[in-house]
Amino acid sequence: MKKYRKNLLLAVKIGIGSSIAIFIAQSLHLEYAASAGTVALLTLMTSKLETFRLSISRFATFGVTLALSLLVVSHVDNIWLAYGLILMLVVFIAESFGLRATISVNAVVAAHLVTSRDLSGPSVLNEFLLVLIGVTLAVILNLFHANWSHRRQIIADMRKVEGELQQILCEVAAYLRAGEAGGDVWREIGSMEGELQEFVNSAYEYQDNTFHSHPEYYIAYFEMRLEQFRILDRLRGEMSRIRSIPQQAAVVADYLEYLSKYVVEVNTPDRQIEYLDQIFDDMRRQELPKSREEFESRAILYHVLMDIQDFLACKAEFVAGLDETQRKRYWNRAGT
Repeated sequence: MKKYRKNLLLAVKIGIGSSIAIFIAQSLHLEYAASAGTVALLTLMTSKLETFRLSISRFATFGVTLALSLLVVSHVDNIWLAYGLILMLVVFIAESFGLRATISVNAVVAAHLVTSRDLSGPSVLNEFLLVLIGVTLAVILNLFHANWSHRRQIIADMRKVEGELQQILCEVAAYLRAGEAGGDVWREIGSMEGELQEFVNSAYEYQDNTFHSHPEYYIAYFEMRLEQFRILDRLRGEMSRIRSIPQQAAVVADYLEYLSKYVVEVNTPDRQIEYLDQIFDDMRRQELPKSREEFESRAILYHVLMDIQDFLACKAEFVAGLDETQRKRYWNRAGT
């Protein structure tokens, strides 16, 4: 549903923007008026921030295309050969400077100039106005983004991820107690990794559609959770090698159930790390295993604890990376 709303908003903006651009171009009696709508369409396909960057690049490369057209048309009479040469040079320059997104509009401009073979002032002004109208409409319409609902969806996604992590930790604890877990828990880890990557992309999109640096908080948050899911995936491999559940597994299970309550956005994991360090110390002081199987199972259990240590380290690094503004803005929002 979220995807369809986003696509609908983009389609509406493109339809309105392209239509108005063509209407304005026709009202000014410009040649190739429909091209103004094409420029608007191509520019509207980007985020708000990218629209501004792309607009500046379009005007800069317009001058380059114009200069190349003057040079080539004055020396090459064949239309298709002249257009091919101009396009080759335009693509080479655009690719060299990382401006691939400007090629399509410049190709349209070059086609007009080569076809008409008119490089007079009025003809150049006609092409410039087509680009100006299309870009201006795109900039204006791209100011309208449903950022409030986008932000609300991002927060809902954060709560979903936290709930999934809590459930998985409890399922792992159940496995350590009973020696088996529901098959769904391992599938959930794999599926959530892909979904989390989508959440990261959504956070980047939200940042690009605002003019503040603070939305990078959401990017960092989802990247942190993505890394935690990868650690749990690694933990799955460790646990699958346990032949028999050692006695110490009950302590680890208790800890995982305790930890699940603190897998929330607003939490500094200092106490959870201290508690885990205490479990490590207790395990080191325990009597050595009496059989090879017990030794191997306990060693694997120790590796499980090390995975959980990495899991907590991800959150600790995330918290350490927050500045004062982010703590006030986001953690106060969450009720701290």
